[in-house]
Amino acid sequence: MTVAHRYLELDNICPAFGGAQEVFVTGIPWISEEEVRALYGTVADVSHDFDHILRVLVLAERIARAEGADLSIVRAAALLHDWGRAEAEARGVDHAQYAAERARAWLLSRDADPAWVEAVCYAIASHRYLTGPAPASIEAQVLFDADKLDAMGAIGIARAYAFSGLHHQRLYAPVRGTLHERSHEHTPYHEFVFKLSRLRDRLFTPTARAIAQERHAFMEAFFARLEAELRGEA
Repeated sequence: MTVAHRYLELDNICPAFGGAQEVFVTGIPWISEEEVRALYGTVADVSHDFDHILRVLVLAERIARAEGADLSIVRAAALLHDWGRAEAEARGVDHAQYAAERARAWLLSRDADPAWVEAVCYAIASHRYLTGPAPASIEAQVLFDADKLDAMGAIGIARAYAFSGLHHQRLYAPVRGTLHERSHEHTPYHEFVFKLSRLRDRLFTPTARAIAQERHAFMEAFFARLEAELRGEA
C-alpha cells in the first residue's frame, strides 16, 4: 500500500468543513500525495527529489508518534519542506524560508486553520541545518531531526554520492585543513567529515538520537573501509 492510499481521520484542521474529514496521509485536507508531488515537478538533484520527501515523511511520522507531536502538522511540514528548493537556491535565498512562504499561501488558499498553517510553516522555516531559527516546537524539532536522519546512514552515503556525481566530483580525496582552510575540492568524504559526521550531535529528540547512533556507526564503518581499500589493505 502506497502513502497515497493510506487514510486517517483528522479533526479541526479546517473548521470551515466542520469536524473530522477523511484525508490522505498528508494530513492536509483534500490533498493527496499525487497533488503534493506535482508541486515539486521534476527535480534534477536526486538527493533532494520527492523520494527524499517521502523518506522524511516516514521518519517524521515515526518520531512524532514516539514524541507526542501533532501528526497533522508534522506530515504537512514534511511534505512541503523543500518545495521550491532549486528555485530558491538559484535566486540565492534561504530555501527553508522560501518553502515556508509558498506553503503558507497554498494552505491558506484552501481555508486551512491559520494557527495550524503557522505551526506548519514555522516547522518548515526552521528545518535547515545551516540557518535558523532553531526549532522550538516539538513538531519543528521532529521535522528537523527527520530531515537530518535522511542524510545519515546508507541513505546519507547514497545521497552524498548522487550529489557528487551530479557535480562531477571525485569519489574520494583526503581532507586537508579545516572547513574554511580546505581547497575548493569537495567529495563525499569531505561531506562526511565536515557535515554528516556532525549531524548526530545536532538532533533534538531522544527518538531521533537513538536512530542516529546506528546510522552514524554505519557511515564511520563505510568510510573506514573505503580508505582501507584505497590503500590496498582490504
